[in-house]
Amino acid sequence: MAQGSNSLWRDIRDAVAGAERDYTSEPLSRAILLLAVPMVLEMCMESLFGIVNIFWVARLGEHAVAGVGLTETMLTVLYAVAMGVGMATTAMVARRTGEKDPDGAAVAAVQSIILGLFLSLLTAVPAILYSGGLLRLIGGEPSVVDSTHRYTAIMLGSSPSIMLLFLMNAIFRGAGDAAIAMRVLWAANLLNMVLDPCLIYGLGPFPELGITGAGVATSISRSFGVVLQLIVLFRGRGRVAVSWAQVRVDFTILRRLSRISATGMLQFLIAHASWVGLVTVIAKSGSAALAGYTIAIRVIIFTLLPSWGLANAAATLVGQNLGAREPGRAEQAVWRTGLYNMCFLGLMGLACILFPEPMIRFFSTEPDVVRYGAQCLRIISYGYVFYAYGMVMVQALNGAGDTVTPTIVNLGCYWMFQIPLAWFLAIHLKYGAIGAFWAVPAAESVLAVVGVLVFRRGSWKKQTI
Repeated sequence: MAQGSNSLWRDIRDAVAGAERDYTSEPLSRAILLLAVPMVLEMCMESLFGIVNIFWVARLGEHAVAGVGLTETMLTVLYAVAMGVGMATTAMVARRTGEKDPDGAAVAAVQSIILGLFLSLLTAVPAILYSGGLLRLIGGEPSVVDSTHRYTAIMLGSSPSIMLLFLMNAIFRGAGDAAIAMRVLWAANLLNMVLDPCLIYGLGPFPELGITGAGVATSISRSFGVVLQLIVLFRGRGRVAVSWAQVRVDFTILRRLSRISATGMLQFLIAHASWVGLVTVIAKSGSAALAGYTIAIRVIIFTLLPSWGLANAAATLVGQNLGAREPGRAEQAVWRTGLYNMCFLGLMGLACILFPEPMIRFFSTEPDVVRYGAQCLRIISYGYVFYAYGMVMVQALNGAGDTVTPTIVNLGCYWMFQIPLAWFLAIHLKYGAIGAFWAVPAAESVLAVVGVLVFRRGSWKKQTI
């Protein structure tokens, strides 16, 4: 027993330290652990940006919280684009890594950065110019728009740093350098934790900027993380080393990456844009409902992002093992990761069902906000066990380079099921925001069942990228 415990802690220590391993030959359970631990910690760090912001902004009142929620809803579109390109990047870098082709992995990394910069600029410029109009478009009340439009402009205007932070961590994950991605987000979040209260409330020599300060702090912190990533890539400190000679447009690779990314972006846009539709329905119940939903979603994301870390580990293992011509090992990795994820999320879901009010009160003590937030948290948590398998199956398909199938699944489950169901329950049957909350676990459970059935068909094993 003691020997097994020592071995487990040694593996965890190696995972955090980033010990170099061959994930195509390492014992499968150990490979999952070595990849999943830093990826889980990375996802926790990513969620902390939102958690820290909402913790300090909640003290400014429900209008400020509602403004953050509306801004995050718009940012989900950018996140969708970043995750789509990132998923294609992870798949391509993982496949080249499995093929033992480091130069090919480096070229793919450069093309990903070029594509990401171009796409992020398309988002940043119009967002800066029309932030107030965008807030009004998705249902923001006049008082919310007036108090938060500068925050929205800053957050959306920092699209390049958000995009690059996603993409370069996708490069590290694909290569099996998950510990580097984790450390970058540790550093960026530490800076954000310091700057957020200072710039919001004017502590020490800093100006008091209110909610605008939260946007400035987060943008600076993310940009700092991007600088650290570039240093790692160009100084060759990871498994992917980029030389200045490789910093050029390779149209062959760029077209291939763009093709995979296009359906990947559409896949995540469909999923994230459905949340925009959901917020529009919830906003009809007032600012308290929207603020409660915003806080509940922060808690939900905090509990789900570690599971995305496990799902990302499955994606990397699929990509690298397909590159090494080991499809059977790739499939086994996915089923085993799904089981681990189910155990973890089952425990998280139980905690959120039993103790939702204390979790929401940590961020707000306004009675209506707490009531809506607790109901949202409890209702959505009922589907956690289904989410566990759904996200692993979808990410496994993406890791193989099959971004088309998950796109079709997302379209059916979200836009053809979740949004109509939310509208029917909230508006037609007059259950309000509570009805919209119930549409979420219903749609995610259907997605999980469909994802398992599609994965079992095995067509992903023949995917080439």
